[in-house]
Amino acid sequence: MIKPDTLQFLTDLAENNNREWFQLNKDRFDAAHENVVEFAREFIQELSKLDPSVDAAQEPKKCVMRIYRDIRFSKDKTPYKTNMAIGRVTRNKIKEIGYWLQIEPAGKSFIAGGYWMPENEHLKAIRQEIDYNASDLTAIVDTPEFKKLFGNFRDQEKLKTLPKGYDANNENIELLKLKSFIAYRDLDDNELTRPDAAKKIAALCGKIQPLNVFLNHAIN
Repeated sequence: MIKPDTLQFLTDLAENNNREWFQLNKDRFDAAHENVVEFAREFIQELSKLDPSVDAAQEPKKCVMRIYRDIRFSKDKTPYKTNMAIGRVTRNKIKEIGYWLQIEPAGKSFIAGGYWMPENEHLKAIRQEIDYNASDLTAIVDTPEFKKLFGNFRDQEKLKTLPKGYDANNENIELLKLKSFIAYRDLDDNELTRPDAAKKIAALCGKIQPLNVFLNHAIN
């Protein structure tokens, strides 16, 4: 589980996002980072039981994102992220397809999967797969359980005009207009700090796994 101390560190960091404070509290960061790495280890173990693209033996440290922000091209010069995240847990050829767990206090945590804003060639391939096999996608994202967990898949960012090569009369035009293919769910602090948090969150990812399979198949 994620320890309350880890969430408290992130809360305090958000209020003191500067190098001086961070150095004075480096031991707290180290403890929080270790907690997230251990959580990642348990999360990966649980998820590997549900998704064969997840290697139970992979090094969890490599899946925990750096807390240091890249401020070179940003107007926001605060040096640290106010969240900790776990990603890159799959062995998919398309590294952008997978799972993302963001840990941030006060209900800002979330789990996500799928493919956010695919590059042009991947987007074309996914649209072609939807055009040919939309029923495979709708059988995943239109189920009552999927909608209850992740909301309406069709309600994410989409084109305002028709995608090139597709007709307005296409029965799946609203799916074809999508610019991202994401399943997303907010997590409250209690969901992260309960003893079985890793197992429960891995189970949520297991519900996203068929979407990842569809997207990987479209591109590969």
